[in-house]
Amino acid sequence: MFSTDIKTIHLATDHAGFDHKEQIRLWLADSVYKVVDHGAKENHPLDDFPDFISLAAVAVSKNPQNSCAIIFGGSGQGEAMMANRYTDVRAVVYYGGNEGIVKLSRIHNNANVLSIGARFVSVDETKDLILKWLATPFSDDEKYQRRNDKIDSLSKDFKS
Repeated sequence: MFSTDIKTIHLATDHAGFDHKEQIRLWLADSVYKVVDHGAKENHPLDDFPDFISLAAVAVSKNPQNSCAIIFGGSGQGEAMMANRYTDVRAVVYYGGNEGIVKLSRIHNNANVLSIGARFVSVDETKDLILKWLATPFSDDEKYQRRNDKIDSLSKDFKS
């Protein structure tokens, strides 16, 4: 999947994470990353997260070696479920609590999508988490690669 040499970060959200996404988009604008905003482009209370999350997930699926996504929703749960339907996408949810889970998602599972529960995590916490997540490499331990390969093998007939 990806290393700490990410070149592109895809962003997506619905209304519940809109303000969060906008602040993160502006924060990342001056970074070394190319940032692609897949929407929502306006805060509309009746939008549906699959419309936007699917675009970010497809983009990561097409280039998992050099891209990742940060997606937002109220809890981040549905958004991660949507993203995980795509080949080569490994989404993890964070909505507060022990930040170590975000690092372990990279070390053990090579997560390339970070789904943030915007109703539960502040923007400042999100920034800190993103920095930690992007800086954490996948482990070179054979057991983690073996397990991830099994996930891919056992699920490939069910992915789009």
